Amino acid sequence: MATETNILLESGTNELEIVVFRVDELNERGETIPCHFAVNVAKVREIIRLPQLFKVVNSHPAVVGMIKLRDKVITVIDLAQVLNKNVDGLSANNVIVLEFNRLVIGVLVQSVSRIHRISWESVEPPSKMIDNMHITGVVKQEGNIILILDFERIIAEICSQSILQEVQEEQLDGTALPFDRGSKTVLVADDSSFIRQTMVSSLRMAGYQVAEAENGEEAWEYIDAGKTLDMLITDIEMPRMDGLHLTKRIREEKSLDWLQVVIFSSLASEDNKRKWKNLGACDILTKPDLPRLVDVVDGIIQGEKPAA
Repeated sequence: MATETNILLESGTNELEIVVFRVDELNERGETIPCHFAVNVAKVREIIRLPQLFKVVNSHPAVVGMIKLRDKVITVIDLAQVLNKNVDGLSANNVIVLEFNRLVIGVLVQSVSRIHRISWESVEPPSKMIDNMHITGVVKQEGNIILILDFERIIAEICSQSILQEVQEEQLDGTALPFDRGSKTVLVADDSSFIRQTMVSSLRMAGYQVAEAENGEEAWEYIDAGKTLDMLITDIEMPRMDGLHLTKRIREEKSLDWLQVVIFSSLASEDNKRKWKNLGACDILTKPDLPRLVDVVDGIIQGEKPAA
C-alpha cells in the first residue's frame, strides 16, 4: 500500500488510492442504511480494531476518547457524531489511524471494506447543496455512492485551536517590498471551500489579486486561457485533476516556464516535498504553515530561492 501510494505522489498520474469504509445510519423504521465514505490512502497510517478506550473529560462531543498505540496516545473521534447520523444500537469497532498536517488522529468507523485505485477524473465535485458539509468528492463505484471526506475541515472544527492559523498582522504591510502586491495575481486551487477561502482571504488582506479554482481542471482552464497570472498555489487532492498532474502538465508546456507553482498540502512530508520539487514545484507548504503563506509568496515573486 505504501509503495503504490508513494508512486502516485511522485509521478503525477492523476490517480489516487482510497480506503473505503462505512458509517451506516438508521432510518425512521429502524432499518440500517449503508453509507460509504473514503479517505486518501496517503493519509492512512494503519487500520486497527478498537483497543481500550480512555475517556477525555470536557472534550468535544465528537471525541470519544483516547487510545494508546505503541509509543503514542491518540485522540479518537466518532465520525457518526461528526456526520450527525442516527446510529443508536449500531456498533463501531474499527479505528482508521490518520496522519496529516503533522497530526495523528484515530477515526472510529463501523467497517472498512477495501482499497480502490481510481483516477481523479472519476471523482466528481460535491453538489452545491452539500457544499457546507464535510465532503470534497463523490465517487460512483460498484453500484455505490462513495463520499470522500474533508478531514482537514473536520479536524479544524473539532480542535479548540484551528490547525489553520491566521496570518500575522505584520505580514499585511507590503510597503517595504520592491513591487506592488496589487499588481500581482495569484491563482489558488483547492477543492475544500473552507481551506481555499482561508488562503484567499489571507492573500487578499495582504493586497494581492486572487483568482480561485475548485479543482485542477478549473485551474488548468484558467491558465490555458492566458489570463493574467503570476503564481499558482495548488492543493494535491482535487476532483477531476489533482495538483500533481496539474503541476506536471504546466512543466511540460515550454510556454509556461515562467509560472511559479507552490504546492499547499496536508501530505507534505519531507520525502514528498523532495519528490514534488523534482516534479516542478518551486516550493511546498504544509497546511499548518498558513502564517507563512504571504511571506513565501512575497519571496518567490521577488526571486528569492525557497528554503530547501
